[in-house]
Amino acid sequence: MLSPYERVREARSGKRPTATDYISNLFTGFTELHGDRLFGDDGAIVGGIAYLGSMPVTVIAIEKGKSAEERKRRSFGSPSPEGYRKAIRLMRQAEKFGRPIVALVDTSGAYSGLGAEERGQGMAISESLYIMSSLCVPIISIFIGEGGSGGALALSLSDRIWMTENAVYSVISPEGCASILWKDPSKAVLAADSLRLTSEDGKSLGIVDAILSEEDLGEKPYYDRIRRRLRDELELLEREVDLVEKRYGKFRKIGRDSVRGIDRW
Repeated sequence: MLSPYERVREARSGKRPTATDYISNLFTGFTELHGDRLFGDDGAIVGGIAYLGSMPVTVIAIEKGKSAEERKRRSFGSPSPEGYRKAIRLMRQAEKFGRPIVALVDTSGAYSGLGAEERGQGMAISESLYIMSSLCVPIISIFIGEGGSGGALALSLSDRIWMTENAVYSVISPEGCASILWKDPSKAVLAADSLRLTSEDGKSLGIVDAILSEEDLGEKPYYDRIRRRLRDELELLEREVDLVEKRYGKFRKIGRDSVRGIDRW
């Protein structure tokens, strides 16, 4: 069993599959759509239309990139306001055409540069949350690596939140937390122990609905397993009534219940 900070390091590993790997292995016929129709196109967020089996879906993913050049172009997976606004545009389109949404989350956090703040980073994140809270189509968010702060939350107000076994989800990075609390980023290990950022922590707190085993990570059986579960879960959600009210209720009760049992599949 890995320690919390070892989970953080694993979630950040360059050897893990990135969002585009999941897209190419889980879906067929993916057509990427670009731009927010306001400022530009953000390479950190990849979005478009695809098929999950015979089911048309909208896919919105945060991509970190692999090579040094690609990572720079994608801002190391830290979206700017135009990225979140692109996601919002695709969400609205998904609702218009009745397509379920699958979000793949892997980010250390939203881009914090001056330009992003000038273009309304906080507003873009809050608008994404507002839109997701009111969509009438099913939404599943999967944490495939890092889930950092509001940058991850912006694509995670969903009917179902899943985490891969060694993914993490936290309000702040362990290094950032240690810098604030102890003025010493070297205490990141201690911070990670306190932040409750692992998939098991998320499940016990009622934030996460399922933990995805990383057995055969990146191999065909791994993607086949997730694809089957995704299809089955979306079919169930499409039959739900009062989907928006149930989504609201899900988030209202987070943190109220005592520690729950952890299930894996």
